[in-house]
Amino acid sequence: MKCLFVHQNFPGQYRHLAAHLAADPRHQVVFITQRSEGELPGVRKMVYRPHRARSHSVHQYLRETETAVINAQSVARTALDLKRAGFVPDLMLGHNGWGEIWYLKEVFPQSPLLGYFEFFYRLSGADVGFDPNEPTAFDDGPRLRTKNLGNYLALDTVDAGLCPTHWQKSRYPTGYHDKLHVIHDGIDTSIVRPNPDAALSLAQAGLTLSRADEVVTYVARNLEPYRGFPSFMRSLPAVLAARPQARIVIVGGDEVSYGKRLPPGQTYRQQLQAELGDALDGRRVHFLGKVAYPTFLKILQLSRVHVYLTYPFVLSWSVLEAMAAGCLVVASNTAPVQEVIRDGDNGWLVDFFSPSEIAERVIEGLKAGPAGFAAMRHNARQTVIERYDLNTVCLPAQLGWLDRLRRRD
Repeated sequence: MKCLFVHQNFPGQYRHLAAHLAADPRHQVVFITQRSEGELPGVRKMVYRPHRARSHSVHQYLRETETAVINAQSVARTALDLKRAGFVPDLMLGHNGWGEIWYLKEVFPQSPLLGYFEFFYRLSGADVGFDPNEPTAFDDGPRLRTKNLGNYLALDTVDAGLCPTHWQKSRYPTGYHDKLHVIHDGIDTSIVRPNPDAALSLAQAGLTLSRADEVVTYVARNLEPYRGFPSFMRSLPAVLAARPQARIVIVGGDEVSYGKRLPPGQTYRQQLQAELGDALDGRRVHFLGKVAYPTFLKILQLSRVHVYLTYPFVLSWSVLEAMAAGCLVVASNTAPVQEVIRDGDNGWLVDFFSPSEIAERVIEGLKAGPAGFAAMRHNARQTVIERYDLNTVCLPAQLGWLDRLRRRD
């Protein structure tokens, strides 16, 4: 079988699926991407470059759309090169978010296309308007409606689509629900698992942390409001005061992935550190920036309490990885998290905007010791094994959908 993957940030959500297919010599796997770094065994990567930047004069509502059209054209040109070389895919898979899959059917009209659909933008019920300090304006409605042009174009183009969670699917118009199916990308629970011997050396602080230490962990791609960073930081003075031996380990960059950007040179980390001042003991709060995956796993495995906060938005892989690692998770009581965590059973749910409630739960978890709340930790891991395990649940389901698409009449 010939498979064509498309994702600007190689390999994105297709790391496991592309690698699995490429490991079978019966398959040919080609991956079109903008990212030159990284390889997967058996996967032929084709890097494309947009032929121009978007216009300075384009209407602000259409900036992302014009960029996406340019991406789509560049991917289509790359696909035409493949076609001229004799490669016609039996299946095509791609993320809809950056326009890349929009014109694939013009190149390969008979090849089934499976799209990845992550988020449909709405004025209410999700991220926009969630923070009372960021009220919506009239302009937000027209802007978001226009922002969904790419979603509609991709929904009309694909033969079927996948969403990673039921809540994320529910954001899409009901008229397309029959076309969308819920299958998560998957967590490899054979790798992401508890390790009582996990240890992490913090060279700058001159110490090594282990399961014996009172470690509170927080992980995000970037430290920003969408992932509850301000609420988490504001909870720390109470935690540090109540638990003199506590250490806070924070993973994430200083950029902004989602939402409002700050003026150049400013970061949310700097803002919160300045706001909290001496109430934040810098000797016990460790900012590690972005770390390699093995280090990330160690951090989860030695965590006494892990905090995950999010707007009603895309659910992070990290919360499922934390659960698979056996963490005691304190998470925001928001819609995407409620799909996974049952309060008091496999984690704790707290008010996203309440630093005091976050602190209360973190302190309770720290007091219990490294073996505390064992049932909750066990249930967290079992939830991931039963519903999100890569090899027994998600990958077989993904392969099943590919087979059904390939065999369609």
